[in-house]
Amino acid sequence: MIQFENIIKRFRRHQVLKGINLTIERGHRVALVGSNGAGKTTLIRCLLGEYTCEGRVRVDGMDPRRFRREVLSKVGFVPQLPPPLRMPVGQLIRFSAGLCETDPGRMTALADQLGFDADHFHSQPFVKLSGGQKQKLLIAIALGRESELLVMDEPAANLDPQARRIFFSLLAEKKERAAMLISSHRLDEVATLVNRVVEMDQGEIVLDDRVADLVELSSRLYGRIRLIQPEEAFARAISEWGFTGSESGRVWEGFVAGPDRLRFLGLLSRYAALLSGMEIVEAEEKESSVHVV
Repeated sequence: MIQFENIIKRFRRHQVLKGINLTIERGHRVALVGSNGAGKTTLIRCLLGEYTCEGRVRVDGMDPRRFRREVLSKVGFVPQLPPPLRMPVGQLIRFSAGLCETDPGRMTALADQLGFDADHFHSQPFVKLSGGQKQKLLIAIALGRESELLVMDEPAANLDPQARRIFFSLLAEKKERAAMLISSHRLDEVATLVNRVVEMDQGEIVLDDRVADLVELSSRLYGRIRLIQPEEAFARAISEWGFTGSESGRVWEGFVAGPDRLRFLGLLSRYAALLSGMEIVEAEEKESSVHVV
């Protein structure tokens, strides 16, 4: 599917990529991790044909510079920073759908699933949307095409927990027939989404490991959290995850997307001194019996 062979990229005298060799096949969900400046974004831009480079890049045997349209028709791309497009939302959806000959209604429907009403914002310039709205629309456009390769740079950074759960479920639908390259500077943000971790440092690959594929992307967890005493800051934070509190404010119940378990535990760790107990189990065991007392 994707081949990088001895990729070297220089900007003037500075060598950003130093002989990258990497192969990614369908079914691989790869976390591309590393600190800022490690070379992740540069490697992605070489893959998309935006940069010239030394070495050989191939997507299904095609050079992304020579066969730009053919390669991009196979790729769903979610950038870290939304482009400053002044194009209205409706026009952007039609334009994007036209590039890959897909139904714009599918992109609109996916945006709605993620919590962005594209019809309501039909005439709104893309650049005037909020960060979360832009991210939801870009994800809907990327997933709305029949792409064989998903390239995502910090894709869920601006999403609320509910939108993240939907996003993970949509990825689950594509996991067998597509390759995924998910870039992040923090492994804990993407660890449960992937089955392979590639770490970069100063333009080189320093780790390439397969990891246990134990978390189902569409899974959910049930959580019941008990506090020593009610706390307003905790209430605000956990309410954003859709959790419901008891009248006393000391017991909270709700559901968490399976791939978001590390992120949720990170939230709870900030309030560790308040916790008197917690239960986190697979949601199927609790779906029909959740109530807060």
